[in-house]
Amino acid sequence: MNPTPDAQLLSLVSVSKNFGGLRAVDSFDLNIAKDSITSLIGPNGAGKTTVFNLITGIYRPNSGSITFGATPLIGMLPHQVVETGIARTFQTLRLFENLTCFENVLAGQHCRCKAGLLACVLNTRARRSEEVRAHSEAERCLRQLRIWHLRDELARNLSYGDRRRLEIARAMASIPALLILDEPAGGLNERESDELMDIIREIRDSGITVFLIEHDMRVVMGISDHVAVMEYGRKISEGTPEAVQKDPAVIEAYLGTDDEDDEAEAEADAEAGESVQ
Repeated sequence: MNPTPDAQLLSLVSVSKNFGGLRAVDSFDLNIAKDSITSLIGPNGAGKTTVFNLITGIYRPNSGSITFGATPLIGMLPHQVVETGIARTFQTLRLFENLTCFENVLAGQHCRCKAGLLACVLNTRARRSEEVRAHSEAERCLRQLRIWHLRDELARNLSYGDRRRLEIARAMASIPALLILDEPAGGLNERESDELMDIIREIRDSGITVFLIEHDMRVVMGISDHVAVMEYGRKISEGTPEAVQKDPAVIEAYLGTDDEDDEAEAEADAEAGESVQ
């Protein structure tokens, strides 16, 4: 069931994106409800990350509309999208390796800091107050992601799981209304994935809407309020986790059809016959 218009935070309508002769996203529609966790799933190459890049201003769609609240996003640059209240992480970690965890998260506050060069040179009261607020926000984010004890460690020295958390903490420092996560559980073990699921739920419960791509179906089905499925650039299903799992179109996209299995078996038998001859 789609969220009602009053509950929508992000809306994509008939969004398409071409790369030369390839249509990576094809007439894609999706509504993201406020205070929810929505997952976007699908086979590799389905167009999921392209959707994220369209939302966050990395790509511009060939057609369609993307609105965040009442704000049209198409035409905005990535830093302008962040300023509207959308933060994201990437499938490939993008940390400042030679900065501490605390410094990495402070960097996420940049779009919320207004003090200019003159205020910094004169060390005005407003600049000092802003710095105190930024430090307090960085501490809050590190504590929420349960890595406050690592605040003085360089990012390059962290374990892979803690690096994932640090990137989420840095995104959280921009004080978003919508947090977009690209495969946050990628490379994590089961214990780390369980802890991440708890953290994402806490983020949602704190009033931040979460939209994620994830291949770990245990994570998707364990935390999502709503799931949308893509294949070949198109949305083929959406609904509750339970409904999506039972959708024949989704089962076919992930597992293939009996006809495809029969065809593969016939090809194997033919190859075997040729080798015998």
